[in-house]
Amino acid sequence: MNGPELSELPDDSPQLQPHVSELRRRALQATQLTAVTALSDGFLIKFLRARDFDVELSLKLLLNYQRWRQESPEISGCLSPSSVLGLLSTSYHSVLPQRDHAGSRVLLYRIGQWNPKDWSAFQVFRISLMTSEIISSETQTQRRGIKAIFDLQGWSLGHALQINPSLARKISSVLSDSFPLKVRGIHLVNEPMFFRPVFAMIRPFLPDKIKQRIHMHGVDFHDTLSDFFSPTILPPEYGGEGPSIEEVCQDWTNHLLQSETLLQQIAAHPTADVAISPENCLISREAETERSSEV
Repeated sequence: MNGPELSELPDDSPQLQPHVSELRRRALQATQLTAVTALSDGFLIKFLRARDFDVELSLKLLLNYQRWRQESPEISGCLSPSSVLGLLSTSYHSVLPQRDHAGSRVLLYRIGQWNPKDWSAFQVFRISLMTSEIISSETQTQRRGIKAIFDLQGWSLGHALQINPSLARKISSVLSDSFPLKVRGIHLVNEPMFFRPVFAMIRPFLPDKIKQRIHMHGVDFHDTLSDFFSPTILPPEYGGEGPSIEEVCQDWTNHLLQSETLLQQIAAHPTADVAISPENCLISREAETERSSEV
């Protein structure tokens, strides 16, 4: 059975156990994790699914993830939705309620809602990290990955000055080799000409696979965005038939706030190996369905 076929199996399938056991054995032997004595099956499976059950690549991803957390405490050490509620309340970010035709989660970021005088780039990046930590626990997202839409209307010099080479490297690391999520597509809309220098700063750090999945739609995005996303899942503001921007952003903000305890536990944990439970996170209806279908 190959990697993609293994990914389709439920977490408790006996066929996954040899891969899980081997990854655990090798991870606990790594010098980076000498103080760690245990890693849960669910935590390890996230990394295995992200690399189609190639243990060698999964181990590399797991160690990169741990290194990134250690080297970026200004981002990973404070996963508190309430601390950035002011920005979330501007309808800056959402995860669309419906997946796309391939089963991918679709994330939406509206850069113009971010006032760089009020919020630093580190705080903004934390929002993305919080969402990523939450959805990476979803079995279907582990299998089908994510796609992101960045609306750059309102991008200004103030935004550009927040993005330095160090932050660009951290962003590219999460997109490419330091987080257990498959990035299936990145779509830019309303991008101005003076965004290109910032993109040029990030681009060299990205692998060719990710570069090939970046699509620039410009101001006429309504004509091309529908080539990638069904109108049924997009908000009307993006040529779709789904719920409004305000509605989907508020719904996701509520979900992040309800997950505050879980996110704080992840930030404080040495490896971020924290199990989701009703006590630390209000599990989404989708996650509940996934779990019940695999029992």
